[in-house]
Amino acid sequence: MPSRRRSASGYRGVRQRPNGGFYAEIRSGDLRLSLGTYDTAHEAARAFGAAAWRLGRLRLQMNFPDVRTLQQALDLAPPPRLNSTQDRAEHTALQRRLLVAQEDERVMAEWRRRHPEDVAYEQEYWERRREEDTRRRHEERLDRCRRKALACAQADLVNAGGRSFFTEEDERWFDIWLSTSDDTDDDGGADDWND
Repeated sequence: MPSRRRSASGYRGVRQRPNGGFYAEIRSGDLRLSLGTYDTAHEAARAFGAAAWRLGRLRLQMNFPDVRTLQQALDLAPPPRLNSTQDRAEHTALQRRLLVAQEDERVMAEWRRRHPEDVAYEQEYWERRREEDTRRRHEERLDRCRRKALACAQADLVNAGGRSFFTEEDERWFDIWLSTSDDTDDDGGADDWND
């Protein structure tokens, strides 16, 4: 029987988790023995090696063929993870938060079912807020455009040899660098590429 190919972690029986940890397990037919999650692929591979020795696997099926005895494999394997009081307290707190969130979702679904007029009012409120925010952003953009146009006109006047009513220290000169782009869609289809 050909040996199984190695996973992306580079070790047999070790897979990388989405959170960055490494998960080790031994598979044999229908048997699937979880060895836990480790910080590095190397630690997970060492745990795999110790378990493989205990199960009597061939050395060819191990990640480190230079390990020749069970005792060497156990010496090189990472120590078992211990659940401290702090770990248990954090787990309990997370479980409580999950239960509270689930209960909150259940109560909100019940409230929405019993009070559809409040749901409609809330949706209208947020629609009004979005419209007001869009109008405010549009007015702010128009103000920036006006200030930028004034500063650019003054700069063109000075470049043409004229005299500006801005003083040299006037902060309005910085308005030349204002961005006049807008991230809303309510600008009447104007082209924002010409700042």
